[in-house]
Amino acid sequence: MDKLAENTFIGHLLELRRRVLFAVISIFAGFLVSYPFSKTIYNILASPLIDVLPKGSHLIYTSLPEVFLTYVQLSLLSGFVLALPVVLYQFWAFIAPGLYEHERKAFFPLIFASIFLFIGGMLFAYFIVFPNAFHFFVSFSGGDITAMPKVDSYLSLIVKFSLAFGLAFQIPILIVVLVRIGVLQVATLRRSRRYAFLICAIASAVLSPPDVLSMVMLLIPMYMLFEVGLFFAARLPAVRSAEDTADDAAEPSRSAADEMDAAEESFRSRDEDEPKI
Repeated sequence: MDKLAENTFIGHLLELRRRVLFAVISIFAGFLVSYPFSKTIYNILASPLIDVLPKGSHLIYTSLPEVFLTYVQLSLLSGFVLALPVVLYQFWAFIAPGLYEHERKAFFPLIFASIFLFIGGMLFAYFIVFPNAFHFFVSFSGGDITAMPKVDSYLSLIVKFSLAFGLAFQIPILIVVLVRIGVLQVATLRRSRRYAFLICAIASAVLSPPDVLSMVMLLIPMYMLFEVGLFFAARLPAVRSAEDTADDAAEPSRSAADEMDAAEESFRSRDEDEPKI
């Protein structure tokens, strides 16, 4: 028994290594595809700041390898986004064999939904949050103060908050999964809306750029996504537990056994009622 468990554990480790290897290879392939376009990607990401910089201001770099390392980091980020479907599929392929059939049918669509929500969060940050936040920060320049942001500092800022917004947009997926596996109940979430709003406010203050406008611009969609997740979670069909499935599978055999017992009792009663010769 111990040998079987050990072999099973080693098999899981080998499968995990294989799936991680495929995910890393896909990210590296995305990096190779993205690197020739790294300057174009940087210009696209830098446009929200360049558009609001005052005349005469521009991005600078203060160390020789800074721009090269910036392009490498951007290519890695772009490669990760390109490989995200493959990475999530490898994750799904690793956990799917341990799930019941109804669980696989329930969770598989969430993998694709999480991709769209993650990219949607990054696009929301790029088109809505960043222009307004950068305009607020640049408004403090003037007179003897000139805005000249560093290339690597700007990249670090935009990557950090793009990923933060992408993760924040996973709230509906998180709620649906937690309700689906029975960790949370819809009625409990409905009663806890005020606490959910407080958690969203704290998360938006931590994840957003350090200004009130950006915090509010993240807080509103985060709470709306909480309500969206609650809406879909309330309409999920009830998940049957493994015990219920096993009981249902055993029900026909129990019914057949009961019928056999009843027939045997009937024959026994008939024999007792017959007159003896």
